[in-house]
Amino acid sequence: MLWSLFKILLFVAIVVALAFGIQALLGMSGEVVIRFAGEEYVLSPLLVLIGLLVLMLALYVAFKLAGLLIATLKFINGDDTAIGRYFDRNRERRGYDALSDSLIALASGEAREASVKAQKAEKYLQRPEVTTLLVAQAAEAAGDKARALEAWKTLVQHDKTRFVGVRGLMQQKLDEGDTETAMKLAEKAFALKPRHVATQDTLLRLQARDENWDGARRVLSAKLKSGALPKDVYKRREAVLSLAEARAQLAAGSTDKARAEALEANRLSPELVPAAVLAARMLIDSNEKRRAAKTIKAAWQKTQHPDLAAVFADIEPNETPDARVRRFQALLKIVPNASETRMLETELHLAAEDFPAARRALGTLYETDPSARALSLMAAIERGEGASEAVVRGWLAKALGASRGPQWVCDNCGTVHAAWVPVCVSCEAFDSMAWVAPATGATSQTSTLPSDMLPLLVGGPAPAPEATTDLPAPSTPAPGVEPVVEPEPIGETVVDPDVVGTTRDVSEPVVVPVQPAAADATPAAPDGAEDSDTASRK
Repeated sequence: MLWSLFKILLFVAIVVALAFGIQALLGMSGEVVIRFAGEEYVLSPLLVLIGLLVLMLALYVAFKLAGLLIATLKFINGDDTAIGRYFDRNRERRGYDALSDSLIALASGEAREASVKAQKAEKYLQRPEVTTLLVAQAAEAAGDKARALEAWKTLVQHDKTRFVGVRGLMQQKLDEGDTETAMKLAEKAFALKPRHVATQDTLLRLQARDENWDGARRVLSAKLKSGALPKDVYKRREAVLSLAEARAQLAAGSTDKARAEALEANRLSPELVPAAVLAARMLIDSNEKRRAAKTIKAAWQKTQHPDLAAVFADIEPNETPDARVRRFQALLKIVPNASETRMLETELHLAAEDFPAARRALGTLYETDPSARALSLMAAIERGEGASEAVVRGWLAKALGASRGPQWVCDNCGTVHAAWVPVCVSCEAFDSMAWVAPATGATSQTSTLPSDMLPLLVGGPAPAPEATTDLPAPSTPAPGVEPVVEPEPIGETVVDPDVVGTTRDVSEPVVVPVQPAAADATPAAPDGAEDSDTASRK
């Protein structure tokens, strides 16, 4: 805007200057005398100026005619393209001027001007590898999808620009949401240039989204060969693909193939928790208990995850709680000061009804890392030691507003997932799940309600309260509190990290009601202090 205003003002200034200059020349009283061949010519200053301009124009025409004459002589002498080059030279100059103007306009964000200049350059130069590409990019920047589509299709027709055209069409289909066509175009682009990193990433994302694990493996191998992927990252992502394939084979009923893929995933990435869990379950099914325990310990050393503890418990499902405490010592001592380790040991002692030991194991974790699970464990300890219902409910009330601790979070978009998946359900990023505490305000894909943490009971579900005139029936949950329904297992034990369940074998849905407090009571703080409303009523 300012540049246009400046050009207008400059033009007006030049016109005014010329007007004043001509007026000054007309007002001059001097004369110019020219003597030539015995003749004397008297000219006014204005006529002299006009004569100089005419002379410059004549010289310009003379040079052009001389150039045309030379080109004609060369043509007569046998150079068939001499005259064509003479006329093309001016066209090329104009074309390159338009091309440079288009590039400058595109870089400046002036999409429409860039599109006009690009079409002008295309008309003069007729070089699609340069001008048509610029036309497509300028049209896309200006929002002219139809013109851009036509330009991309033009580029596909030439060998030199076919890859660029295919990628442009692929990006258009991605923007339109036509992932099926985009997948085919990405495969075509990958076939043209297998070492192109951006094409590899796009194709890998699309194949993983469609669960085309074999195709994703080919792309991953190409990324490794091209040097675009470090060896450790390649092994991790290859493990993710093997794990996804194992799950697919297991769903299809091919247990042997699923076992091979699960073990391969664990071999490639021993710290990948879902791979370790599935591999350990496969080993337990084949009665390879020592190997399963070794697999779990290797993963636990890197990531302390409740699913690993649940599988470790399944190695000996029929052992007593005391025997389980002793057997778990081999796992607990690997990372003894981790929060998950301390909560796991607390759960084991709760299952054995050793409440003092459970309190010692938990320590001050409810203060240093006050997650919902740690606070719920304190509620279980208080209940097991015979504390009042108000104290227990005080801990549970604090747990309702506490952090849920580490969860499966997408590194790319921050979405929280209920379970590990190879592809984020929100941004479709591949291999982006991390077991970390989510950031405040992170989007959640979980369907877990806060009331899921309420029935934290010692040794399993709580006994139903007796039916009285003041309490609801055993099958009726407390008013305002939804019952916790644990889903049926599908081929494996279901583990909820927010509930004491390391030793629990889920075989059917369990509905656990929460005993309501008296009508005139409110949840108390852990120290048993009463709130201000209760004190005022007293």
